Amino acid sequence: MSTLSVSLNNGNVDWRLPSRGRVGMYCLIGAEAAIFTIFVVAYLFYIGKSISGPKPQDVLHAPVFYTVCLLASSLTVHIAVCKLVAGKMAAFARFWLLTIVLGGTFLYGTAREWVHLIFHDGLTVSTNLFGTTYYSLVGLHAFHVTMGLLALVIVALFYFAARLRREHAERLEVLSMYWHFVDAVWVVVFIVVYVVGV
Repeated sequence: MSTLSVSLNNGNVDWRLPSRGRVGMYCLIGAEAAIFTIFVVAYLFYIGKSISGPKPQDVLHAPVFYTVCLLASSLTVHIAVCKLVAGKMAAFARFWLLTIVLGGTFLYGTAREWVHLIFHDGLTVSTNLFGTTYYSLVGLHAFHVTMGLLALVIVALFYFAARLRREHAERLEVLSMYWHFVDAVWVVVFIVVYVVGV
C-alpha cells in the first residue's frame, strides 16, 4: 500500500491511499445503488396502476423474521472480520458460518414467498404491472444476496482448506462492505414493497 506525504499547517501529515479493493468496491456499490434506484422508482411509479389483480395488499405479507435474519447477518459478518483481525480464527469461522446461515435463511424465505405467490395466488412476472415490478425489484435483490452468499461460501472453503490467514482481513473487510450494502438495500426494498406499496 503506498503512502503520500502532504505538508499541512507547517506540519507533515501522512495520507494513506485507500486500497484498490476498497476503491473498486465503492465504485461497484455506487453503480449498484444507481441500478436499485431505477428499480425502486419504477416500482413506486407503477403502484396502483395494474388493471387486473392480484394487488399488493391482497397477496403480500411482510417477511419480518427473514428481514431480521438478513439484518443480523450484517452484525455477524462484522464480528467475524473483527475476530480475523484479532487472529481468533475459530471465532471468525463461527461468525462467518452464522452469516452464511442467516443469509441462506433469508433466501429461503424469499423462495418460499415466491412459491406461494406463483402457485397459490397466481402472481407471476407477466400477470400485471405489480407482478412485473415486484419480481424485478425483489429478484434483483435476491440475485445480489445469492452472489454475496457465494462469495461468503468461497471464503469459508478457503478457511477449511487452511488457506485463510490474518493478513487476509482487509480483503474480507471489502467483501463485508458489499454484504452491508445488500442489507441496507433490503431496508429500502422492504419499506417500498411491504410498507408503502400495500
